[in-house]
Amino acid sequence: MEETILIFGHKNPDTDTICSSIVKEKLNKKSGKDNCKAVRLGNINKETQYVLNYLGIEAPELIEKVEEGQKVIMVDHNDFSQSVDGIENAKIIGVVDHHCIGNFRTSDPLYYTAKPYGCTATILFKDYKLKNLEISKEEATLMLSAIISDTLLLKSPTTTDHDEKALKELGEITGINVEQYGLEMLKAGTDLDDFTAEQLVNIDAKSIEKDGNKFVIAQVNTVSIPDVLKRQEELENAILNEIDKKGLVLFVLAITDILNSNSEIIALGDRTDAVEKAFGKTLVDNRMFLEGVVSRKKQLLPDIDRNI
Repeated sequence: MEETILIFGHKNPDTDTICSSIVKEKLNKKSGKDNCKAVRLGNINKETQYVLNYLGIEAPELIEKVEEGQKVIMVDHNDFSQSVDGIENAKIIGVVDHHCIGNFRTSDPLYYTAKPYGCTATILFKDYKLKNLEISKEEATLMLSAIISDTLLLKSPTTTDHDEKALKELGEITGINVEQYGLEMLKAGTDLDDFTAEQLVNIDAKSIEKDGNKFVIAQVNTVSIPDVLKRQEELENAILNEIDKKGLVLFVLAITDILNSNSEIIALGDRTDAVEKAFGKTLVDNRMFLEGVVSRKKQLLPDIDRNI
């Protein structure tokens, strides 16, 4: 019996990570590669659960580590610090990603697809088209949902013409009113009331390492930044705990208003100067308002990374 190939996205999975893992499994099986299985590296968030409930499908199995030599395909990430425990010793046979290439190396050749699109699912959509494979309504809904999530309904500066064209065609396949469905899906992800402060700062946190310095940029979506900031003290305590526990030089929490396309950040750590240099503004009460900033990948990470 052929060994199972595990397909997964990053820790603290978002909608693109989960949907693209499932879609990659389906795409591979349609291409004759039946020994693939989508799995996940963390809990499902409310936005993603909205998608799964809409389709009536189960979340992929949760795994915490992989054994040495396990064959894997990484989607929506490539940095080992964001991946499963044991990834350094796994046999990586493929990557499908739309992020910059970070802490990544392999001992063997592999299939590596990296495109500067707004979403991993857009890359997979192009793969369906290239292979001339039919896209089912379920597959289309998964990809459509991922694109809506990562581009904030095409409002994010990460959005490309490729994402727009893919979303239009996927909407036609599904028959979904993209605007209405998208707003409901995004709003589902902004229900933060029953999250602890620790859960909030980790719900969508990306770890980055540069020259031995570890830092985190986390993000939560909301329809009311002031409502989230009512919890600033407990959020800061949770952030300080993460800094101490993980040896971080900086932790940035971006609170993003999905309706008005702005963010307020909370920044703590020894290198908050990197944040101030990045945006040419001073943190006041550990906070900074960033008008028009919604994308961690394009608007937060690059400038902060350059100043660390």
